[in-house]
Amino acid sequence: MDTRTLYGLGVSLVFAGVLIILVAILWFFVSSVKEGKIRGGGAVIIGPFPIIFGTDKESTKTVLLLSLTLTIVLIIAMIVFYLLFR
Repeated sequence: MDTRTLYGLGVSLVFAGVLIILVAILWFFVSSVKEGKIRGGGAVIIGPFPIIFGTDKESTKTVLLLSLTLTIVLIIAMIVFYLLFR
């Protein structure tokens, strides 16, 4: 693959990710107007350490499980890539 192709693919994936995030935020705001209740949470993963925050216990538990799953998958991927490309 050419470097221009990889660069273009990377930039388009970043833009697609930002677009998906914006659509999800708008969708949650529109759906919460009907119910009158907003819940949410998030995680910032720095290396293998997740920093988790949320508005209620249920959202925080869900984000915790998702971030731990992502951390485990990333550690497994790092080990596999290390064993394949050493």
